Amino acid sequence: MLHVDIPTRPELEQLLTGREAASVSIYLPTTPLTQDAQADRIALGNLAREAEQQLAHAGHHARVREPIAQQLTDLVEDDDFWMYQARSLAVFVSPTRLQTFRLANRLTASVEVADRFYVKPLLRAVTAGHEAFVLALSQGSVRLVEVTADMPAVPVRIADLPADMSDAVGRGGLNKRAPRGRIQGSEGRKVRMGQFVRVVDAALREFLAGRETPLILAAAPPLDSIFRAACSYPHLAGQTITGNPETTSDHDLAVAARAILDEVHAAEVRAFAELFALRSPQGRTTTDIAQAAKAATFGAVAAIAADIDVHVPGTVDDEDGRVVFADQPCPDTHGVVDQIIGRTYLAGGRVLALRRDEIPGGGELAAVLRYPFPF
Repeated sequence: MLHVDIPTRPELEQLLTGREAASVSIYLPTTPLTQDAQADRIALGNLAREAEQQLAHAGHHARVREPIAQQLTDLVEDDDFWMYQARSLAVFVSPTRLQTFRLANRLTASVEVADRFYVKPLLRAVTAGHEAFVLALSQGSVRLVEVTADMPAVPVRIADLPADMSDAVGRGGLNKRAPRGRIQGSEGRKVRMGQFVRVVDAALREFLAGRETPLILAAAPPLDSIFRAACSYPHLAGQTITGNPETTSDHDLAVAARAILDEVHAAEVRAFAELFALRSPQGRTTTDIAQAAKAATFGAVAAIAADIDVHVPGTVDDEDGRVVFADQPCPDTHGVVDQIIGRTYLAGGRVLALRRDEIPGGGELAAVLRYPFPF
């Protein structure tokens, strides 16, 4: 499986609100194959040197640059760290800290130096639905499969996940009649299925804690409905992969899961467009970047759809949300759309990473407001 670090909300909030004069954000694509990790280590070393050049160009003293360079060198040379990677690596480093996240989606290599971290690609990794887990559940077997956009499906090993229903319930011969006075027959089997799915749910709970990755169920009736009734994970997809999961290969599960993810994404796009259309006559929408920045600064954005690949150089005032656009990126600019997205997230708003043609109005962003905002 991919070794992925999912940032928690407190971690994201800390990254979004942190301010240090020399804050370096590095993103690079990586390989999950340990034997090929040497090229990624070299790439990080090259990006670290680029970061040092940017820091020097921005006028940071050697006493600021050296702790950053040393932490990045230590990371490049950490053999244990490079044994387990995913498809991208995010590195956030300042003179006083270094934090990394291994991500399932593939990001473009980049280096950003500013007085705050560049978190937008990390937010995309959290909000974009390009991967899922498939729970292939039957009375005779249980397995969890990790599905990503363009990598082969990979089985995931989880401690305490039962091998089958007999293993979960702790008894054999489930087709036999129960002793006198106890639930038996089809009713008894459904009781045991309930016990079975609760054991499965408990085993998954710790592994899935803090994630927002969709969980897609592959099961046949009545086990599918019994599991849905017991599942505690809030991101269980509404669609089920039908058929016998015992005879369905991991590859075929992944194909079916990607089709479901496409349907889930399309439904999210439609729902946002419908909400935007509903709120527009009420004066509760905007596609204007400056207006969205002001509304986000005051916590008035309930949901925002944004083209996360776009970079609009400039600054957003921390107090009144006023935007000052810039001609080109530099250490003094932070990316206006980045700031809007971050402030929306911090205020509990929903962030959707969409393509430009999926955004109402076809611009860089579209925001739905909590109330009519006095721009």
